[in-house]
Amino acid sequence: MRRALLLTGLLAALAPEAQAWPAALMEALGRDARRLLPRSLARLLADREREVLEETRRFPTELAQLMAADLSAGRLRPETVAAIDAEAERAGELLRQQRVSEGLVSLGGLMRIPADLADPVLTAGPEGYPPGVVAEYYAFVSASLGKMPVVLDDPPALEIARRELPAYWEGLVERSRRQSRVIRTELFRGGRVVDHRRIDYRSPVYGVASLSYSRAVTAIAATWIAVWRDARGDVTRRPAPRLVAPREGAPPQPPAQ
Repeated sequence: MRRALLLTGLLAALAPEAQAWPAALMEALGRDARRLLPRSLARLLADREREVLEETRRFPTELAQLMAADLSAGRLRPETVAAIDAEAERAGELLRQQRVSEGLVSLGGLMRIPADLADPVLTAGPEGYPPGVVAEYYAFVSASLGKMPVVLDDPPALEIARRELPAYWEGLVERSRRQSRVIRTELFRGGRVVDHRRIDYRSPVYGVASLSYSRAVTAIAATWIAVWRDARGDVTRRPAPRLVAPREGAPPQPPAQ
């Protein structure tokens, strides 16, 4: 036990700069993901928002370590996928047992999984980022959130079955990994970290942030719906996403200020 505690402390000391969506962004992700849910489920999770956010912070340490190692490597190992799937199955089983409140909090806490898998910061590779880059990236996302359009990243994802979630989760990692290099290139120049206040919507960082945020929102909703449907939850009265298409010949417009 003493060796295990010492090893855990050593890993924490050697870990790179904290890499996870900040609490305020997790709250925003949950809020936006609920907009894609059946009304009954959206209301039930909204009523338990505080407990759900606390559940994300109680994420199993062993699973978090497995995910962190695999995200750094750029792919999920079978044992990690199995552990993630078991966490989703636990939430579904609580709901099937009619332990509704407990099951809903467990279901809500699953948002940590797709949120992390959709975050390009976590797939930077074993070298990570230079100190300060992660903080500036998240500061940019937080400051720009009101200007970013939240889009349905992958409409068919909201229809996937519970058994299809592992393959879907693995796909998220690959898409995130392709974007991680942009963050390093744009936020660390000439040996110095770029202040997020010097970046605007014309920067590739804006594109990465906007796409990854929408990808996380969609993935959270897809995970919730698949587990809820599998537990025989009500999936009626789902909102219809609004289709927005640019007008032909219209000049590109900057985000609303």
